[in-house]
Amino acid sequence: MNKQIIVAAFAFLSALNVQAQSGTNSPYSQYGLGILSDQSQGFSRGMNGVGLALRKGNVVNTLNPASYSAVDSLTMIFDVALSGQITNFKEGNRRLNVKNADFEYAVGSFRLMPNVGASFGVLPYSNIGYDYSTTQTLNESLGSVPIEMKGSGGLHQAFVGLGWKVFRSLSVGANVAYLWGTFDRSVTSGSTTYVEDFSKSFTANVNSYLITLGAQWEHPLTLKDNLLVGVTVGLGHKLHSDVAVSDGDSTVFSAEKGFELPMTYGLGLGWTHSKKLFVGLDFTMQKWGSVEFPGTVQQGSKKVYALRKDILKDRFGVNAGIDYVPDPASRRSFINRVHYRFGAGYATPYYYINGNDGPKELSVSAGFGIPLQNAYNNRSVLNISAQWARTSAKDLITENTFRINLGLTFNERWFAKWKVD
Repeated sequence: MNKQIIVAAFAFLSALNVQAQSGTNSPYSQYGLGILSDQSQGFSRGMNGVGLALRKGNVVNTLNPASYSAVDSLTMIFDVALSGQITNFKEGNRRLNVKNADFEYAVGSFRLMPNVGASFGVLPYSNIGYDYSTTQTLNESLGSVPIEMKGSGGLHQAFVGLGWKVFRSLSVGANVAYLWGTFDRSVTSGSTTYVEDFSKSFTANVNSYLITLGAQWEHPLTLKDNLLVGVTVGLGHKLHSDVAVSDGDSTVFSAEKGFELPMTYGLGLGWTHSKKLFVGLDFTMQKWGSVEFPGTVQQGSKKVYALRKDILKDRFGVNAGIDYVPDPASRRSFINRVHYRFGAGYATPYYYINGNDGPKELSVSAGFGIPLQNAYNNRSVLNISAQWARTSAKDLITENTFRINLGLTFNERWFAKWKVD
């Protein structure tokens, strides 16, 4: 047990430094707050992130804080994960393959008191990482000028959460997170003559908070079948962020609260059969369309920066997934204790590109939950999942990403009373 505590603590501390890393090379991360991260844990990843109605006592499910009240009273759960991916970028007849690896998250959960569970950890929120060259027309007589686009940073959250089982069928919960991160974006020109016409830098620092509320309702249909409904609401607000846009050595725009989070809503439906089968369906909506974001505005004969409400758009997503284990109590067959998972999803973009919708995302996933044996129980699980995601829009770059997620759930009986005969 002591070794597992050390491993879990090391993983948690390592995740605190994740803001210095980038898990993407997508040019689409230059828009908005970057590529929005998957905030699900290992059990849900094989189901393509389904979890709003997921309620189990042996996993951490931060997608809905109401689920914490289901945590087993005898255990302390740690869940850590990392990922690796290969992305193929296609634009016209040009193709490029890029590899990335990232530490995904470190979370934990335990029973605080009867009917109340707690959770804590570090999760990603968004990711920025791109570096590419292109050309831009200066005017008709001078032609095109080469420019280089670079960006790095993103947002991360360290959170604590509580879930309370109000009565047999209803649970409620909340996550409160400290949200932090940096944004560094730059445009530089390869032309020494017209460098000032194109060179710009965009920097921002964020230190704020994030609050997510959740509820779950569970209703028995038969002795073996349960219906579950989960809802979540994320509170939108202005971020404590210092945003600056510089042109050469001079600052052309600055704002103390230049970033904003949207109101977010989630609805999940779930069905469980005995302890063998879970089927879930999640719907999400993020109200980015009402959020202000820095952008250029035409004033007379020149362009200036200002906060605008027409840069971002509302984002909608749907995910469906299934988890099946043939016989979780089997002692003779290891294969019968393995969880088999499948999922699929679709999401719309939350930003515009040159006045048109950004790329939509289609994804599918599959995975396994492999029980691990030790001297006194086999409740810990190795979660392995693979996901393929396609991001595309007309006349824009198409991305095909193949991602492998590896997660380890430590689920040990810390609070059991030992009896000596």
